[in-house]
Amino acid sequence: MLCFWGAQVREGFELVKPDQVKHGKCGLRSLCPRTAVQDMSAGRSFAGFIQDGKVSVLRLRSEDYDHDGKLKQLQLKNKIRLIVCGGDGAVLLANGGKVLIMDKSTVCKPLKGLENRQVIQIACGDHHSVALTNDGQVFVWGENSHGQLGSRKDHPGSPSAQHVQSLSGVPLAQISAGGDHSFVLSLSGVVFGWGKNSAGQLGLGDTTDRHVPTVVNSLNQKKTVSISCGGEHTATLSKGGTVFTFGSGGCGQLGHKSFRDEHHPRVVAELWGSEVSQVTCGRHHTLVSVTSSKLIYSFGCGMQGQLGNGEMIKQSVPFPVDLPTECNHDYTIEKIIAGENHSFALFFKELESKGISNPSRGVLTLNDRMIDRWLSGTDPWATIKQEINTVFSSAASLNGSFLKTSCDDHYQTSEDHCCLDFDLVKSSFAKLSGNKSLISEVVKVVQQTLLPSLNPNPVGVESLRVYLLLPELIIRLKKQKTELTEALASKILQLDPDSHKVLEKYWSKLPDDWLKSLVKIFRRASAELIGQISCGKMGCDLTRRLKKFLKILQMIYQVCCSANRDIPNRDFIIHEISDLLDTLQATLEDLQLRLQLLQLLRLLQLLQSAMTEDWEDMLKLKDFYFVTINILVKFPFVADNVSKRRIFHSLQCQLFRFRANGKVLHINRESVWLDTLTYLRKKKHSFRNPLQVTFIGENGVDMRGLSAEFFSLLSQSLLKWENKVLEVHESSLVWFNPDGMQANRDFYYLGVICGMALYNLHYINIDFPLALFKKLLQQRPTLNDLEELSPVEARSLKSLLEEDEDEVVDMLFLDFTFKGKKLIPNGDQIQVTKVNRQKYVDLYVDFVFNKSVKKQFKHFSRGFFKGCPLDAWSMFHPEELQELLHGSPKYEWKELQQCASYEKCSASDELIKNFWTVFFELSEENKKKFLIFLYGTDRVPVGGFSKRSLKILLSDCPDADDRLPEAQTCFGILILPKYSDINTLRNKLIHAVSFCEVFGRG
Repeated sequence: MLCFWGAQVREGFELVKPDQVKHGKCGLRSLCPRTAVQDMSAGRSFAGFIQDGKVSVLRLRSEDYDHDGKLKQLQLKNKIRLIVCGGDGAVLLANGGKVLIMDKSTVCKPLKGLENRQVIQIACGDHHSVALTNDGQVFVWGENSHGQLGSRKDHPGSPSAQHVQSLSGVPLAQISAGGDHSFVLSLSGVVFGWGKNSAGQLGLGDTTDRHVPTVVNSLNQKKTVSISCGGEHTATLSKGGTVFTFGSGGCGQLGHKSFRDEHHPRVVAELWGSEVSQVTCGRHHTLVSVTSSKLIYSFGCGMQGQLGNGEMIKQSVPFPVDLPTECNHDYTIEKIIAGENHSFALFFKELESKGISNPSRGVLTLNDRMIDRWLSGTDPWATIKQEINTVFSSAASLNGSFLKTSCDDHYQTSEDHCCLDFDLVKSSFAKLSGNKSLISEVVKVVQQTLLPSLNPNPVGVESLRVYLLLPELIIRLKKQKTELTEALASKILQLDPDSHKVLEKYWSKLPDDWLKSLVKIFRRASAELIGQISCGKMGCDLTRRLKKFLKILQMIYQVCCSANRDIPNRDFIIHEISDLLDTLQATLEDLQLRLQLLQLLRLLQLLQSAMTEDWEDMLKLKDFYFVTINILVKFPFVADNVSKRRIFHSLQCQLFRFRANGKVLHINRESVWLDTLTYLRKKKHSFRNPLQVTFIGENGVDMRGLSAEFFSLLSQSLLKWENKVLEVHESSLVWFNPDGMQANRDFYYLGVICGMALYNLHYINIDFPLALFKKLLQQRPTLNDLEELSPVEARSLKSLLEEDEDEVVDMLFLDFTFKGKKLIPNGDQIQVTKVNRQKYVDLYVDFVFNKSVKKQFKHFSRGFFKGCPLDAWSMFHPEELQELLHGSPKYEWKELQQCASYEKCSASDELIKNFWTVFFELSEENKKKFLIFLYGTDRVPVGGFSKRSLKILLSDCPDADDRLPEAQTCFGILILPKYSDINTLRNKLIHAVSFCEVFGRG
């Protein structure tokens, strides 16, 4: 049954004879055609009806026509399932998804631009129309005077369908078109609007037109299930029946007891609790239906009876339509239609088939049932391929798949919640990957169509689900993993900054196994490329691809760190880096041997040209290895500590290898710091050259032993320096003196020395706290760092934070000052309380490590960068950098014995046994003095004593008991006379290590 009310029309629309039209109260009429009306629509110029797939249209009286036209059946080849009337014509949707356009003369033509696409929904405004395809793509055509086509501002409009690319990844549930504005609704209830906004009909809080789809944020998480656009107003319906309206309210069409415009969505309070099931907007009026109570409410302009309540007024509150009595008993409301000046309601008997009235067809999405059907083989392979192509070629389709619909979770979609059912995704993709034919077809579509189509500037967070789904697909592949991984990496890196942030948020909340899989995918791809390079492959393409994978890994690593995810650092380590370093080392050694051979052949005049083709290839390979290593330096989290040290050493050797030795630094032991300062101030030192040191008055060539001792002596001098740039704290650690009395250059040269030590792989005997290395790496020190430097201060601050009572905190009489310095403006007038104590502690720590030594650290770091021209040190963690400059903090003395080798003796000799007995009897201080005696420094190498050689050589010299042990510092050789007994050995060894400065070392 069709019920209608409003402006005068041809009696019964000629669907039935005039005497078969039933007249009810308040101008309502109803009719029951022999052939049921399956769908209908009414616009400004036409009303259209579908009966058994056939379309009839009737021209409505208007300003241009003072009478109704006659009902005309359109002669169409296709059966029509949907009609939408707009301003001047109509849009028809055939059963096969084909769209036809009817102009004002009722001529129908196929719409251009939608060939080979299956349309599932259509919508029509005054001068534009919208279509939704089964793969989730939105197309628009018509005028673009106010941006209603959703494209750029200067777009002139189009008679053919144009793709709204910005919506291409959004899984849509519905489209709607108003006078000159458009709306779409996603499967998760997210609302997007664009076009004319003169009365706030876009719900964005202003009256500015939008030329691209824009999210109506105030409707987020409101569980919106449908939307309808009127002339200049809009209405939405939430699950549960809540109605929101916004836009023009001049005729009361918003239902808010006023005639004001609303720029934000506002609940229609009068309908609260009514469980509305449908809402539709006309030109200036609105209809809502409540299926459960079989009521229709109307509000807005009723000057031509379109409200159905017998009043010719403008009504600003919902009021029931006086429906015929039979509507309440035998029929149920199927669809309500609000036109220009008319209202309609389609009713069906509750027990009869309802046909396909305005079928709510959605975008095709992947689900478990579809996969099971594919696996069963009941459908032809051509049909399955078509469905695979539809779903996996469309980001919208894929993004709409596997939503977490339990408890309506998918309506919580936001920047914090992707709302995917991860268990369902995993089980579904597991099924797919088990069938070779299916997974092969899926991969082909994803690689050839989906990935190239992804929009780098997506609208709405739902578009980003595809970046969570594809890794789960890739991880299950046996072939083409790297190709798909690279394509995915490229698309992620192309995303705009806002999308990057949202994707990283999604990553931060992934289940552990998903996050680990994500790491595994990009780590494996990186490792594969590094392995190829290690095997001799070269080319810019390899390094370009490697950078992509490493950048994605870096994003994930930073997410894990910032979100405190329990993903161990070892999961990011690429072990193939060690193979690359081994290959580089072997290549360098081979080049060195070849260079020596070529030089010999030159001398023998057996070779005219030393530069053979093979030689040039090896040089290119060596250079390519260094290019790769320099890339890895920027992604330090993928290398373990040993590999990072090897990388640093390799890059340092590369600089050393092709540079002549610089000037030798001549130093007096008695004035080592002053001599060094004098030398550095001349600004003639080339910091890239290896450091060479000679102590004035002593013989010996620096084979690293003398320069190691040089830095050891420098460390002692710096701590005793009268300028007092450093102060020793209660923990015995040192920090910059904050009193500001020292010259800037003092801190600069302190930094230079530390940088030189690091660059030349020597150690500094100055115990800086970890905070220094954090600051060098641009990380902020914390209260734990203060506890390392000043335990008593830190414990006091921790007690302050743990205190429960406000009164106790207040009794401390603390204010926001530090030793008389204000931590914040007027800090001396602000008392520390329980409320602000965390802020006080944070400012306290910041003052100690940052503000109080800002100038000092600035000049120190400038000097550090100067002294260490190789910036690869930045790849180390603070703890690793600290160890690299200080040496290992662990003195495993047994390890020193275990790594010792012997010449002219063995470990079982009595003298050697006596030596180790005496050594282990030494105090900790004397053991460290022995290290200085033997190596020039008491620092333990990174990795322990096993990283430094110790050779004990027995001397056959006469009168051995009168001689002292000697050390060849550069080679780690201890020359031990053959003492007659253990007591003599003890005395001579202690004497030697106590006064080692006066004994020769080479």
